[in-house]
Amino acid sequence: MTDTHAVSTVSVTVNGEEIQGNVGELLIDACERNGTYIPRFCYHPRMSPVGMCRMCLVEVDTGRGPALQPSCMLAVTEGMSVDTESDLTKKAQDGVLEFLLANHPLDCPVCDKGGECPLQDQTMAFGPGESRFIEEKRHYEKPIAISDTVYLDRERCILCDRCTRFADEVAGDTLIHFMDRGNNTQVNTFPNEPFASYFSGNTVQICPVGALTAKPYRFKARPWDLEDNLSTAWTDSVGSRITVQSSRNKVLRVLGVDSDSVNWGWLSDKERFAFEALNSEGRITQPMARSGANNDLTSTGWAVAMKTIVDVFTDVEPTRVGVIGGARLTNESQYAWAKLAKGVIGTDNVDAQLGDGLPAELVLGLPRATIADACRPGGTIILVGPDPKEDLGALFLRLRHAVVNDGARLIELTPHRTGLSGIAAHSVHPRPGEVGDLAAALVAASSGVAADTAGVSADAIAAAAASISGPVTVVLGRASLAESAAAAVVAATALNGLANVSFLSALRRGNVHGALDAGLAPGLLPGRTTLADGGAAFTQAWGSVPSAVGLDTAGMLAAAAAGDIDVLVLLGADPLSDFPDAAAAEAGLFGAGTVIAIDTLPNASLLAHADLVLPAAAATEVEGTFTNLEGRVSVCEQKVTPCGTARADWMIAAQIASRLGADLGIDSPAAARAELASLSSAHGDLTEEALAAAGIEGVLCAGNGSIIAPVAKDVDAPTNDAYSLRLVATRRMYDAGTMLAHSPSSAGLASSVELRLNPTDFDKLGVDSGSVVKLISSKGVLMTPVVADLGVPAGSAAIPANSPDANANRLIDGSQPVTDVRVERS
Repeated sequence: MTDTHAVSTVSVTVNGEEIQGNVGELLIDACERNGTYIPRFCYHPRMSPVGMCRMCLVEVDTGRGPALQPSCMLAVTEGMSVDTESDLTKKAQDGVLEFLLANHPLDCPVCDKGGECPLQDQTMAFGPGESRFIEEKRHYEKPIAISDTVYLDRERCILCDRCTRFADEVAGDTLIHFMDRGNNTQVNTFPNEPFASYFSGNTVQICPVGALTAKPYRFKARPWDLEDNLSTAWTDSVGSRITVQSSRNKVLRVLGVDSDSVNWGWLSDKERFAFEALNSEGRITQPMARSGANNDLTSTGWAVAMKTIVDVFTDVEPTRVGVIGGARLTNESQYAWAKLAKGVIGTDNVDAQLGDGLPAELVLGLPRATIADACRPGGTIILVGPDPKEDLGALFLRLRHAVVNDGARLIELTPHRTGLSGIAAHSVHPRPGEVGDLAAALVAASSGVAADTAGVSADAIAAAAASISGPVTVVLGRASLAESAAAAVVAATALNGLANVSFLSALRRGNVHGALDAGLAPGLLPGRTTLADGGAAFTQAWGSVPSAVGLDTAGMLAAAAAGDIDVLVLLGADPLSDFPDAAAAEAGLFGAGTVIAIDTLPNASLLAHADLVLPAAAATEVEGTFTNLEGRVSVCEQKVTPCGTARADWMIAAQIASRLGADLGIDSPAAARAELASLSSAHGDLTEEALAAAGIEGVLCAGNGSIIAPVAKDVDAPTNDAYSLRLVATRRMYDAGTMLAHSPSSAGLASSVELRLNPTDFDKLGVDSGSVVKLISSKGVLMTPVVADLGVPAGSAAIPANSPDANANRLIDGSQPVTDVRVERS
């Protein structure tokens, strides 16, 4: 009788020893997994094999006699015999290297790749030892800048196809190509089309020679001068695993680490080059306070600063204290600040989100998905949120791979075209405020009930619903700053009615998910617990907790503007730039009694309104952990010492508590972790042993705790007139943010403001594409050029948020569910 069980492994003989290979596994991978390394240049495990370099030629016998075959193109089969050390194999590898070196410059002493170059290493291990080539080598102009951060040296290129494959297969930015023919073949970009990819730095990391180099690292150090630590990227909420490399107490490079759960080794350029800001001369290195006739910020000492804080907090009513921010901090610092604010000071006016996120109860209360869940072969991804390419670069690459390579289906419910629209099965673009109705119609259509909604036909909704199959993952976030979170709540509530559905948060701000887990949100306590459910336990542990739910960022700013906030703490926050309503932020900061800013770099809010500034240690200067958008906790290791007299945020919180006569009981990040684990069911498995054992994959803290997703309320968006448009304000990878402004390689990459309209709106408005117009709302006016964009639905007006020359938050009315604007000729 035939065995019906599928065979999962096959037996292969390698150099006389039998190994087990997985069915379908490439020979080069099977050998490496079993301890036999086959040299290679073009092969990369996260990209399709092409067999370009021929360095991986080995002698293989599949039953018809031995022959040289590229091991990166050959899957293992039962009974296969492989010899990676035969004379024929060695001669082939010797010949390949000799040909590669024929035109390769011998400039290793001045090449940035020297010391970590696979061509160097493999020439020493497998090469001829000397060259028979005595003719003149090929020459090109060198180096040429193919982007603002990447330089190309064509003389060093060995045509391995790694960079071009990455641009095409992984990023989808086909901006770098092979050109010319034969001996003149080269890698280059087309004229006037730079390698303007958000992910160009990955090509530098995977280049096996020094053909591609990164401007921030050129001529900075040799590999043997560097010390490295495993850590976590801090610029967005994906939590990409990285290696931080430093020399002489200065971070010089960040490299991606291949975490199978998270980023697969890929990084956005924002993640890769953000370390430059930490080396900026503009860093805040010591406390500052207002003084002098001009009331300027001047340097002071920690003792004076702490005395000022004691004076400020003495006899203040807890409800008149607010804390905005916290997403920049590690989990341990967030827990310390939550304990300080809610346990010592007694205020629940705490919010790590700056009005640009989603309700904490929604994020924590819905069934949660992992990145791997979202990328399951055959599953359905529904995007209700921002453009992942702009906000969450590494997640964008994972989602793109799932759709292009693994058969996942993508349905977009976004207010404009995104970086994934070209590969989406269905893209439906509702106007601001209408995504909740669209989601409800989609769910109804999936059950066979025909439905339509404003601007979207029943046929389009039915077609999208028909493509839903398998497990469903909703990528949920804030698509536009110009509409409230209410529409996203309605959409999430509706989509939660689908079968086999889970939700992956697309909140963008650094460690914002760690902040929510730590209780840096009104009404929450650490460990995904509400004040109502966890009050008794935390009262026993902390001594006291607030009795009533406090204010979010919008509420605190409004209260401060009314004179009801005596102390406002900005914990790595810049409301003037990041809060959706600039007028409300300005009024709140102006009306607050005392503003205390704790940050690493100066920002607009700090410079204009802070009465006291405390220097905080940056991401590479502290020990701790980071929680990504899945709820996965990974380690952040300290690499360099804090700048000047800067201190870790948990240490600042502990010192403030001590000055106020309380003891936080936290004397190290490990102590904070242990206390959180003892109080939180969601973090009960977060032990030091578990973190160490998890390595680069981190520890997934699953579950919702006691949080229940809120009940959605209908969005009551006002009806706009025939000449008004709904404003869409979206984030971009590069903007006028503080970190980017202090990163020399990235500072100039933010594009100017530009209004995008659907072509059908031009005649109605009487404007021409390319002209400069006035964009007018009830809050303000912006002058901006206007261009046509089919990816923006008719009746909407899309502009980027926080552009260098004009911030969209000058137009947004944060008190309304949507913001209507008019377009007039200038």
